[in-house]
Amino acid sequence: MGKLYIVGTPIGNLEDITIRAIKVLREVDFLLSEDKRRTYILLNRYGIRKKNMISFNEKNARRKIPMVIKKLREGKTGALVSDAGMPVISDPGCDLVDACWKEGIEVDVVPGPSALISAVAASGFSGSKFIFEGFLPKGKRRRRLLRILKDEKRVMVFFESPERLLDTLKDIMDIMGNREVFIAREMTKKFQEFFRGTVEEAVKHFQKGVLGEITIVLSGKVESEEEKL
Repeated sequence: MGKLYIVGTPIGNLEDITIRAIKVLREVDFLLSEDKRRTYILLNRYGIRKKNMISFNEKNARRKIPMVIKKLREGKTGALVSDAGMPVISDPGCDLVDACWKEGIEVDVVPGPSALISAVAASGFSGSKFIFEGFLPKGKRRRRLLRILKDEKRVMVFFESPERLLDTLKDIMDIMGNREVFIAREMTKKFQEFFRGTVEEAVKHFQKGVLGEITIVLSGKVESEEEKL
């Protein structure tokens, strides 16, 4: 049997990669990449030549799992990488990892940067307890989810697209109130931006539009004195 490595890669700054990750990417027989173009940028930065790179993304992942399992059963080693950060977390790969366990194929993890953990750490909100909801749905489904989370006391973390950021903030304001929010944009990149303030202030701050990858850290519901009793 071969082995599947889940390899964390930089979320922006290409220097944020571990020595072990570089070693594994050099040594594996094949590489599963969410976006080959982005992966080649990283590989070229560290002089890693990989001829056997397989496209493995949300659209084709399930179709390619049998082929990947076949390679692993033949004794090949493979590495799974996403566009940025830790694979499987809001990215393709969960079904593949599950299939490996069921087939008795060894799975290993090479930890690396995570937008989720980085944003929680930089927010200054309580990091001891939080929940992660991945990418928020659109429109009515987003508002429905926010109503479900309205009474959540733990810190909440979401991923969001630039095009939907303002609509999401306005929905949070309408449904959950004017809470404290931390918004991390383009983390570790040249134009990194951290914003911390109220939701209302965030709406004004980002009114003119925004670009880049976004992580939202939202404070939980604050207990009233009556609730504490």
